Amino acid sequence: MKGLTTIQSHYPVKETIDRLASIIESKGMTVFARLDHGGNAIKQGLPLRPTELIIFGNPKVGTLLMQDKQTTGIDLPVKALAWEDEKGKTWLTYNDMDWIADRHGLHSKSDSTLKAIRDGMALVVDAATKK
Repeated sequence: MKGLTTIQSHYPVKETIDRLASIIESKGMTVFARLDHGGNAIKQGLPLRPTELIIFGNPKVGTLLMQDKQTTGIDLPVKALAWEDEKGKTWLTYNDMDWIADRHGLHSKSDSTLKAIRDGMALVVDAATKK
């Protein structure tokens, strides 16, 4: 899907999000919220495979992008969605930073910030999803 990066996790949904949260916090970032979409659906009597969202970031870094274009605030803080497909495989999906840059028309002055977020996401996601 355009603008999204999806990779397979070798852990169940909850464990993927738990691992991600732990790594995020160890890197000095903030976990702002966790939403258990699957659990909330079940409470309403609706079927949904395990699906959890984590919202996280570093306000100092995100603010730099919002200083360039305030509309990036709609896509910040960063979100990652762990979900189980119909075959029982777990996936982790998050917004591609290049897509966010294009979507909001960020200027070249934001390139180093975008690279830092992109590189940080790759490290965090890899550590959370690989065995």
